[in-house]
Amino acid sequence: MTDRSAGEWDFQSPLADPAPPVDLETEVPHSARIYDYLLGGKDNYAADRAASVEITKDWPHLPVSMRANRNFLARLTEQVATEHGIRQFLDVGTGLPTSPNLHEVAQRFAPDSRILYIDNDPIVLVHARALLGSTPEGRTAYLDADLHDPDTILGSQQLRDLFDLGQPVAVSLLAILHFIVDDQVVQGILDRIMHHLPSGSLLALSTCTADSAPDEVTIGVAAYNAAGIPTAARDKARVERFFDGMDLLDPGVVLVHHWHPDEQSAAMDDTHVHMYGGLARKR
Repeated sequence: MTDRSAGEWDFQSPLADPAPPVDLETEVPHSARIYDYLLGGKDNYAADRAASVEITKDWPHLPVSMRANRNFLARLTEQVATEHGIRQFLDVGTGLPTSPNLHEVAQRFAPDSRILYIDNDPIVLVHARALLGSTPEGRTAYLDADLHDPDTILGSQQLRDLFDLGQPVAVSLLAILHFIVDDQVVQGILDRIMHHLPSGSLLALSTCTADSAPDEVTIGVAAYNAAGIPTAARDKARVERFFDGMDLLDPGVVLVHHWHPDEQSAAMDDTHVHMYGGLARKR
């Protein structure tokens, strides 16, 4: 890979080199594009909008919950940068760019932050350049890789060029794990990622729950599955187990709007937020 000065965009070869056209299967609903549509984005197609209408018929507060999760990302990133002093961020399962993106928040508070975005979705790859702006002091990069293969992510040249693995890394998997329905598979991914990172590294995640609105979310999750998008809602105990062996930081696993809330988050109705989130430190 060509050396680049700090702040320049950094691409894995699929972005930099000519490649065959990618079939985005625009006639099939896609979770990232549904998320984009419900947040008011423009990177979606008729099939995604139709699926969104069907899903939100019985899950009317899903857009509210999604916005609460984006606000959680912003508060989380600010705290990791300011309170924990971490400057290396590994965002796994990034999804389509949606402002504020993680690097925009991190570099607002710590301009020298380095961010590596991970996704293997061709839809996200097409839009990945939007993730790669950076301050002159910092750096951002995108790696086309599968979250089911953490060893490839952690062994990549991209990661080695960007991070000093003698220093803590903040790992985030936000609004992605509910698309992996098997808890053992999720735990295996988390364990393999964190095993290779130094003590003091942080793990942040958020994932869907029906605890706050059982009827609404259960029907909504069924609609996702009916649209061909495997989805699971987990209770608090299942989410807490993902942090086993780590030090779960205050306030623990909570609905995302209760995680160090700002004034806007504090005013939200619990029944409208269907995501648990938490942050833990590797011993």
